[in-house]
Amino acid sequence: MSDRSGRLLLPFPPRCRVTRFLRREKRFTAVSLDPLTGAEVRAHTNNTGSMLGLLRPGTSALLSPAANPDRALKWTLEALALPGGHHGPDGLVDPAWVGVNTLTPNRLLAAAWRGGLLPEAAPYARMTPEAASGASRLDARFDDGAGPGGGLPPLFVECKNVTLVEDGQAQFPDAASERGRKHLGELTRLVGEGCRAALFFLVQRPDGGCFAPAEAVDPDYANALALALQAGVETWIWRAHIGEAGISLTERLALAPAWAALERPHRS
Repeated sequence: MSDRSGRLLLPFPPRCRVTRFLRREKRFTAVSLDPLTGAEVRAHTNNTGSMLGLLRPGTSALLSPAANPDRALKWTLEALALPGGHHGPDGLVDPAWVGVNTLTPNRLLAAAWRGGLLPEAAPYARMTPEAASGASRLDARFDDGAGPGGGLPPLFVECKNVTLVEDGQAQFPDAASERGRKHLGELTRLVGEGCRAALFFLVQRPDGGCFAPAEAVDPDYANALALALQAGVETWIWRAHIGEAGISLTERLALAPAWAALERPHRS
């Protein structure tokens, strides 16, 4: 399923700029080069993963201006370009952007639900971000607005940003993720208590024909996902398109066949 209108669900703010990535400093700073001035530009990156295969010196980097003018780092790293780019309709080679801002999946989930693009969540009347669940917080909770005893069970959703592709598969995570395993356990528990639970995997790159967990990176996460699928946790896997104007949803992706075989039929 795609957003046939082609509208941007998350427009970037004015004054975004394209630079040349140089290096990552510590954990939260990306250093790039302004091709016009030759000056180094430091940008905040909220991506705590490895960004495996993306941090190549010289690749294009898309930066957005910080909303807070008093922030120490005046720019945010939104995307990095894949080597080689892709051919546009005019025959020119354009950057093939990979979105690395880990806040994007949460924002896009909300925008897609408001825009009527998530059929699984369409019957729900209210979305609560950062919803408490046990000792955890999950990215979203959907309710039907009918109050206790209403017709629909609560629906909890955890969002994950996917920037890794291996062997034609979009994969998550790109680094061992204890937090991700904890979320899987919580979603599995909720399903066992009669709730609905889903993982919203946002594939922020143009390649990869299906989705699978990155077993080579985090085999424990893959095992936990297998248990979650067998318990009835849903997977909503969408590809995003990133351009210099903003981000939209393009198409729904499937689980790789071996993993799809583990899924239970979903309630809607």
